[in-house]
Amino acid sequence: MAYAGKKRWKGLVVGVLGLVLLSMLVPLLFLLGIHNGFQGYGSEQPNSPTHTTPIIIKESTEEDHVKHVEDIVKHFAPPIFKDLLKNISHNAENKTNEVTLQKTEQEKEFRAPPQHVPLSPSIINNSKVEKVEMIDYAKGGIDESGKTCQVKFGSYCLWRQEHKEDMKDFMVKKLKDSLFVARAYFPTIAKLPSQRKFSSEMKQNIQELEKVLSESTTDADLPSQIAKKLERMQAVIAKAKTFPVECHNVDKKLRQIFDMTADEAHFHMKQSVFLYQLAVQTMPKSLHCLSMRLTVEFFRDPVYDMESLASKYNDPALQHYVIFSTNVLASSVVINSTVMHAKESGKLVFHVLTDQQNYFALKLWFYRNTYKEAIVQVLNLEEIDNRKLFLSLPVEFRVSFGIGAEARTEYLSIFSHSHYLLPEIFQKLEKVVVLDEDVVVQQDLSALWSLNMEGKVNAAVQLCSVKLSNLLKSSFDKTSCAWMSGLNVIDLVKWRELDLTETYRRFVNEASTQEGQNEAAALHASLLTFKDLIYPLDSVWALSGLGNDYNIDMSAVTKAAVLHYNGKMKPWLDLGIPKYKVFWKRFLNREDQFLTDCNVNS
Repeated sequence: MAYAGKKRWKGLVVGVLGLVLLSMLVPLLFLLGIHNGFQGYGSEQPNSPTHTTPIIIKESTEEDHVKHVEDIVKHFAPPIFKDLLKNISHNAENKTNEVTLQKTEQEKEFRAPPQHVPLSPSIINNSKVEKVEMIDYAKGGIDESGKTCQVKFGSYCLWRQEHKEDMKDFMVKKLKDSLFVARAYFPTIAKLPSQRKFSSEMKQNIQELEKVLSESTTDADLPSQIAKKLERMQAVIAKAKTFPVECHNVDKKLRQIFDMTADEAHFHMKQSVFLYQLAVQTMPKSLHCLSMRLTVEFFRDPVYDMESLASKYNDPALQHYVIFSTNVLASSVVINSTVMHAKESGKLVFHVLTDQQNYFALKLWFYRNTYKEAIVQVLNLEEIDNRKLFLSLPVEFRVSFGIGAEARTEYLSIFSHSHYLLPEIFQKLEKVVVLDEDVVVQQDLSALWSLNMEGKVNAAVQLCSVKLSNLLKSSFDKTSCAWMSGLNVIDLVKWRELDLTETYRRFVNEASTQEGQNEAAALHASLLTFKDLIYPLDSVWALSGLGNDYNIDMSAVTKAAVLHYNGKMKPWLDLGIPKYKVFWKRFLNREDQFLTDCNVNS
């Protein structure tokens, strides 16, 4: 019996030793690379679905085999071989550290997505292990939330990446957001009896941020310790979210904040509209300064002899330009730009018609500044022929038509009451060219003087986007286009023959009784007065819309003979469209001392 028991014990020992040897053979087979000939764990299945994302994997090295072996051994090795696994991992790490991997500059490192087989600690801690690169050609990048951008037309995610700009006053906006969230949670936290201390802390943080925001509107105004205050507030908010809160209270508070923000936005919108209108309708401080300084200087030495040029003021053989203006800079730019592009500046005579208030400033300005050989005459319209006349500049009408996405707006500028005094003011002249004060001349205009107007009175550029039938349905057909002031050739001989001044006055009286508004009456009277008397100029002569339209083709701007800044955003205002203002500013006389004193060049 003892022998049989001893034999049975030896059989168990042999069996255990056999299992130990078999368990040692498994990792040896993988270490020797024999497993590559078999399809097993981790190998690619032939029927597995294909992934559309291309994967770029670098050449397999010894470390790849080590990594794969460790993963397999970790899953299948018996517990008794943990020490052996650590030794293998240590040896593999030493070998891997000796491998130098060269990457091209175009390769970008991305951390490989987690696989079903977890990596061993030694591989995770090894910083020199080469990573798998994944390039997704069907995606367009990664947004701020970590999600990929889909490549498609009009993708906002891609547009945001291409046009990303640094947010101004980011810290102030972040403080406001944190304050809003804290206010939403505070009422619920304050009701919890066991959280009085936390409620007091939360209230203190809210009050601190309120005080900071009441004194700061930009990041530059914030105190130096604001980062710590924001960190404390975020910690308080995170703690508040851990308590069971009444959702309807939070919702109510957030709705109150939303309504308050909407009211504030509405207020700022109304304020912006008011300030916009104020800026448009009032004279800038620098221009007012310039006018006052010139007027004062005029009366210091009022002797300005211009009588020697009186014979040329009424010479029909010369080219006479008429400008209605109260703006020193604007009229100066019109004259300077016209003379600079004229082939024969000695034939040019400019007549600037202004009011009593700006007469002396304009007179001194054009006495101090010369424009080649051109002559400039300044006339006070309120004292011509001892009659009490009042200057009125060209009138601009904002015409809107269409609904929704098809709605568009045009600014239609027409003659004012003062324009209809031209035949009386210039009785010896036969033809004049009328220029508005908001134009810039880019080409020689001498060709206009040889223009055959075919018996018409007014040569003007037409605005066919506005039909006269839309303004006066009963008087014009549907194909008639509106005409624009800005650049107009006037045949004064034909005007006197038809007595258009009296015709205009009659239409004004009739329209005033019907419309009840002087401006509307002036529009209707002007359109009716020149009915069938407009000679259409080619559109290349004048380009309008530079005072209201941001989308004008720049090639058309450079080719136009005259640029017309009709609209609210005049080039001498800060509201002027920057890309169009450069064409106006290049004709300013920046060397004049008065411009420097009044800070006009800034």
